[in-house]
Amino acid sequence: MRALLRTLLAVVGILGLVVVGAVVYITTFFDPEDLKPHLVEVVRDQSGLELTLDGPLTWSFYPRLGLSVADAQARLPDQPANEQAFLAFDQAEVSLAFSTLLSGQVAIDGLSLDGMRLNLKRDDEGLGNWQTLLDRLERQQELAAIEAEAKPAAAEAEAGGETTDNAANTASNESGSESSTSQLPGDLGGKNGVAVALDIARVDITDGSIRYSDRQSGQTWHIDSLNISGSNVNPAKPFPLKADFALSSFLIPEGQSREADAQWVSQVKLDSQVELGLDDGRYVLSNLKLDTTTQLAGADGKQQKANLRFPSLEANIGTGRYVLEDGQLEASLSHPSLGEKSLPLTLTFAADADLEAQTLRISEWQLSGEDSLKLGGNLYVEQLLEAPQYRGQLALEPLSLRTWLERLDSLPETADDAALGSLALTSPLEGDLERVSLPSLNLTLDDTTLSGSLSAGLDGRSLALDLQGDVLNLDRYLPPVEEGNDNAQASAEGGDAVGAASQAGVAAVSEAGGELVPAATLKSLSLDADIALERLTVKNMDLEQVVLKARGSNGQLRLEQFDARFFDGTLAASAGLDLRETPLRWRFTPTVKDVSAEPFLAALTGEASPLRGKLNLNGELTTRGNSAAELPARLNGQLSTRINDGAVLDVNVSEELCTAVALLEGKQTSRDWRPDTRFDSASATLNIRNGEVRNDDLDISIPGIQVTGEGKVGLVDKRFDYRAAARFVDTADAACEVNPRLTKVPLPVRCEGSLSGAPADWCRFDRGAFRDAVTNLARQEIEEKASEEVQKRLDEALEGVDERIGEDASGELRNALKGLFN
Repeated sequence: MRALLRTLLAVVGILGLVVVGAVVYITTFFDPEDLKPHLVEVVRDQSGLELTLDGPLTWSFYPRLGLSVADAQARLPDQPANEQAFLAFDQAEVSLAFSTLLSGQVAIDGLSLDGMRLNLKRDDEGLGNWQTLLDRLERQQELAAIEAEAKPAAAEAEAGGETTDNAANTASNESGSESSTSQLPGDLGGKNGVAVALDIARVDITDGSIRYSDRQSGQTWHIDSLNISGSNVNPAKPFPLKADFALSSFLIPEGQSREADAQWVSQVKLDSQVELGLDDGRYVLSNLKLDTTTQLAGADGKQQKANLRFPSLEANIGTGRYVLEDGQLEASLSHPSLGEKSLPLTLTFAADADLEAQTLRISEWQLSGEDSLKLGGNLYVEQLLEAPQYRGQLALEPLSLRTWLERLDSLPETADDAALGSLALTSPLEGDLERVSLPSLNLTLDDTTLSGSLSAGLDGRSLALDLQGDVLNLDRYLPPVEEGNDNAQASAEGGDAVGAASQAGVAAVSEAGGELVPAATLKSLSLDADIALERLTVKNMDLEQVVLKARGSNGQLRLEQFDARFFDGTLAASAGLDLRETPLRWRFTPTVKDVSAEPFLAALTGEASPLRGKLNLNGELTTRGNSAAELPARLNGQLSTRINDGAVLDVNVSEELCTAVALLEGKQTSRDWRPDTRFDSASATLNIRNGEVRNDDLDISIPGIQVTGEGKVGLVDKRFDYRAAARFVDTADAACEVNPRLTKVPLPVRCEGSLSGAPADWCRFDRGAFRDAVTNLARQEIEEKASEEVQKRLDEALEGVDERIGEDASGELRNALKGLFN
């Protein structure tokens, strides 16, 4: 960009000097029309541009001496005829002051340029059409340097005459100390030794336009309605400068030559004091005021306003050093995504850029706004023009994140209305044009403090974090659970902790609507996440020493590790999500060991637990889909559950069964019973097929009683049908003495209904099954009694046979008859 600016200044300077020289020359010797071929030749020699003057050259003598040129074009060497000229203008006029002309100097009284059109292009290889001008200027500078080195003797020979010349120059400077003079180039001024005083009373550029097209980046910028005005333009002192124009940005669709509709259009106004250091290349803008009003495409007419102010901007073209002091940018942003109200922001900063070293330092910057917004720090950039890399410091003072999310219409529904009330962070900052990193982040959100590192790709396709925290109450940030729709409670009654948490999350997303996960975004995400928390609260459960490790790439996300201690036991889980398939494929592998069932179920359901004991669970589940309805309907897998050393609270099954048995035999129990039903173990295998859970091996070991069962539960319709049976067993710690005949009779229970119904209505004593069991037992006893009676009669009948046919023969006959009746 510096080279381009230098080229443009050189071109404008050459054209300006050519025009000034032409004024002196033609007013003295020529008809202006006779000067055209000579001007074309001079421009070609000095810049390589092919000048075409289609309009007339005219001059005026009163009240000012002036020259005007109309319809001029300057084309690049070998530029196709069907392309627009590199530089063109409708009218250019220069006027001279009579008084200075009579004293031997040329003072430009006014300079105007109307309808200027400049076309800049960069091709697919990144080469600009102005490169030929740069190459030519460099060759001229090299030749000038060679000539200067080849004539040291001539310079010494002329040393005697320099005294006189210097004296003359000193006198000239004293007469006009605030103006700068220079000799005209070539034949136009050199022969007559006419000095040109660069003190222009008025400079006006009106209705100009600039087109810059970059095929390499696929973007185009337009500057239209360009107006620039300055007065008392003098390189020796600051002068006022004003400009206004319209700046537009366009995209060039791939494979097309014309740009699409404008992405944005900005009206720009500039007002400043300018100091031109033509000798040393030092340019200074003082007391700059830059105001912009921008219209974004698709912003529904809302405008973005920005006002930039700073006392000084110093640009040293020679050394490539740029220094800006005490800059202040005030902006008012309006966009549908920012809410109904405009968003006022203020940015203060200071900047120092060194293009030779390719460095940029932005110090003491701070972004402030309403609702306690204060974000600040510093930034240092290296390899600025090639592959920028930056580092610095970032600090956000405490603010209400909830207020900002409300303003942006992005506040999620939370169970705690005070959640997201406070956010603050500090961290070093580093990165490049592809990635930003916070290597030592300290973040505070409400009562949670996190520290570690975080980095993300600027394209949104990669995320890496390694964070450690103290406490996080996730329940505060989840949507509130509606009464009568607590899926977590229903899952807890099934004894599946991981399933309960999953159901709660599904319910929350179902209420919010839409996809469970943003599949399109996650499919291209590269994830590397490690999180460790001292305590995590979720669904009223406190998980301690939480460790989470998640990875993802190529459309596959994996929860490689989730470990935690809770309720005197441990929870471990892994999971996977395959986003390459349609519908999405999920996998869960939970493992629960020695968790205290009573506090766990109480925390999960919000009610008193009906059980106590040590819960163990493991298995693997798979499902497909991306909605709350799909996942339960397509759930498959198996879970093995077991509770050791447990008890059913507030009911004693042994007492109930022993009392019932005593009544059947006409007796009463006199034993003191415990209030709970203690059992050694309870186990079941849950087989899940397309959303239906089946179990056929329920086994509960109560002292002296064995409970078995089987049944099914539908995860979609929430209906279940379960049959259980209790049977007395002969053990050393039997609950009560029972007639041996009753050990053969199961006491059946039938449970059926809907999980959304009242639990008290679920189960009942299965009279039909009990009647059938008693009937079968009676039939068996009758058959046994009949068999004993037949045996007795056979023995009596065979006593005589033994005497008549012998003992051996009677034994064979007895065995044959037994086989007939058995």
